[in-house]
Amino acid sequence: MKQEIVKNTQLGEQYYKIEHDSGLTILLYPMKGYSSSYALFGTKYGSIDNCFKRQGEAQFTKVPEGIAHFLEHKLFESEERDAFARYAETGASANAYTSFDKTCYLFSCTDNFKQSLDILLDFVTSPYFTEQTVQKEQGIIGQEIRMYDDDPNWQVYFNLLKCLYQRHPLRIDIAGTVESIAQITAQDLYHCYNTFYNLHNMVLAIAGNFKVEEVLESADRILKKAEDFHVVRASSEEPEEVLSHEMQVSLPVSQPLFQIGFKEMIPCSGQLAKEYVLHTIALECIAGESSELYRKLYDAGLINSSFGSEIMLGDDYRCTIFGGEGRDPGKVREQLAAEIRKYKEKGIPETLFEQQRKALYGRYVRGFGSVDNVAGTMLGSYFLGLGEFDLLEACATVSYDEVNQYLRTILHEEKMALSVVNPQQ
Repeated sequence: MKQEIVKNTQLGEQYYKIEHDSGLTILLYPMKGYSSSYALFGTKYGSIDNCFKRQGEAQFTKVPEGIAHFLEHKLFESEERDAFARYAETGASANAYTSFDKTCYLFSCTDNFKQSLDILLDFVTSPYFTEQTVQKEQGIIGQEIRMYDDDPNWQVYFNLLKCLYQRHPLRIDIAGTVESIAQITAQDLYHCYNTFYNLHNMVLAIAGNFKVEEVLESADRILKKAEDFHVVRASSEEPEEVLSHEMQVSLPVSQPLFQIGFKEMIPCSGQLAKEYVLHTIALECIAGESSELYRKLYDAGLINSSFGSEIMLGDDYRCTIFGGEGRDPGKVREQLAAEIRKYKEKGIPETLFEQQRKALYGRYVRGFGSVDNVAGTMLGSYFLGLGEFDLLEACATVSYDEVNQYLRTILHEEKMALSVVNPQQ
């Protein structure tokens, strides 16, 4: 077992990075003075991983859409009691989620940490699927999918991705479709589990009130040494161009919901932390709550306080999304595009850059006061090849010239799309 202590001198904080003999990477961030603990056990496997093979295999395996999310649901079951019933005895609050590129199982607790951790490590590494239980789950998840079909926020989001991407599986709903999940078999689930739930492809991240030696004792006792192999994901061969620049639908909403997206090319600088920080600062300068554009749109009644932006990124995708509610999404798109052009031509004012850089640095520092944020950042950063402190350290060093130079490489109008959910007439 290899153990490393990762430190940040600015905060005076540190965490443990442990390469366990089983193959699992364990990230532990004990936090003095906290009463609660938060644990995440995740695998780098999400909804976009629907075509893959092990290194050395000749053929790719194509699996039904939505199978990663389906597998997440099924893993809580066992021949005896499901994991939620076991957690009810320890008092821990448990949950799980599937995203585009990862699946995570989690719990938070103030007592019985060791027992709750044992449950987490045990049920995630003990799959149990039968054709009968799979068929039962198909009906349950089918109802969930139908609920998403009527969810305006879900629809405006995935309609935007369908505009931006032509072939990439980002276009596909994380839960799949009623038709696709009907094709899932127990054999499919075991195949995906044995491929992606390999401990070499997983990470355990824990923050808060716990003892490092207790975590290692549980890992030594429960985890078995995993075979180390490489999974090859099929390339989507996504074109640079967007599929469509606009999509509008109608649902029962009081006013239009909209999202404006920009398909980004993935820079190959190898400095992801710096790129993410520069991207975030640029977005805040252009359309953050303290920006000129935000105030202008808000005063005109074109947006409300729900308006915001985010960067969505993974190994082979990156896009920028602005979204909110307002009576005229087309005007918001026009004024946003004009503001981006202005800052690309004239540059972001230096005082505005420094204001937003300091504000972002403050947000990062405050995040270290939350056990769930610390654990979530450790896990998410690890899967992106980053450390817990990398964004904070990048934010302390990025320069004014760098943000203007970076801005010219993103947010291109020809790769912009608008998704709107209008009120039904």
